[in-house]
Amino acid sequence: MGPDPVLIAAAIAAFIAVGGVGWVATGAMGDNRAARQRKAIAIGGAAGRGGARRATVVDQTQQRRKQVQDSLKELEKRQKDQRKKTLSLKAKIEQAGMSFSPTTFWIASLVVGVIGVGVSLYFGQSLLVSLASGVGTGLGMPRWFLGMRCKGRQKKFTAEFANSLDIIVRGVKSGLPLNECLKIIARESPDPIGPEFARLVEAQSMGVSIEDGMKKMVERMPLPELNFFATVLLIQQKSGGNLAEALSNLSAVLRARKMMREKIGALSSEAKASSMIIGALPPGVLGIVYFTTPSYMNAMFVEPKGQLMLLGGAIWMGLGILMMRGMINFKH
Repeated sequence: MGPDPVLIAAAIAAFIAVGGVGWVATGAMGDNRAARQRKAIAIGGAAGRGGARRATVVDQTQQRRKQVQDSLKELEKRQKDQRKKTLSLKAKIEQAGMSFSPTTFWIASLVVGVIGVGVSLYFGQSLLVSLASGVGTGLGMPRWFLGMRCKGRQKKFTAEFANSLDIIVRGVKSGLPLNECLKIIARESPDPIGPEFARLVEAQSMGVSIEDGMKKMVERMPLPELNFFATVLLIQQKSGGNLAEALSNLSAVLRARKMMREKIGALSSEAKASSMIIGALPPGVLGIVYFTTPSYMNAMFVEPKGQLMLLGGAIWMGLGILMMRGMINFKH
């Protein structure tokens, strides 16, 4: 008997079916492998792009930090040079908020000195003592007045400067440009903040940059608070950033400094009052004795030895006052 045709056909069909299943399985595995390869390539590409973006962000942060450091170094060097530089008489007059010329100042000093000589001669002093009194009065009194005017003006500026920064913060948050905020401060703020910002705005309208304008403003008003403001503006101009947030933080710092200054003043008020009483006691006793018994004190003003004793006492009193002032003058 020969092979059964039916069995042969069945075997061929089974072989074809097994081969088809194997071919389908092999194709599916290949497709899965290709899909995995494409997925891996896609993930690697995405990771590479993410790494590139992170590297770009890191580079930008480092560049911005370097710009800030360079700006701070430049400002610190400028401040050191400004501290070393001796102010001219014209600069001191500008800091006092006055507009007269140095020639007028020297004429006023001469007039005050002549008045001092006349008062000394009227009270019976010798010509030498009168001349010394006139020189000291002419050189000391106008400069003392100028220094007191500068300190008073700087104190007023410091008291209102945080409020001016709040005006800029609210204006920038509402969408106003910085120049418009500066104009609002120049119009609405009291003296001396208003006139100083008005000069800054006027300089900007004439083409002066904000950096140069703030530099001149710091020269007219040499305060740490204004220096901080100029630093923030310069850094924001060069490296960007949120100006409203930076000025808001600066305003909070300035208010904290003001509170600390007032607290130190309250804690040191007793020492200051004691030093004033001790410093005023000798000249007060001298004046009381002179007006109650003039004959007892005339020798001190007429005799050369008495005048020398008075001069020595004044020198020692001055040294003592300066020493006590150094002891109670807290840096804050």
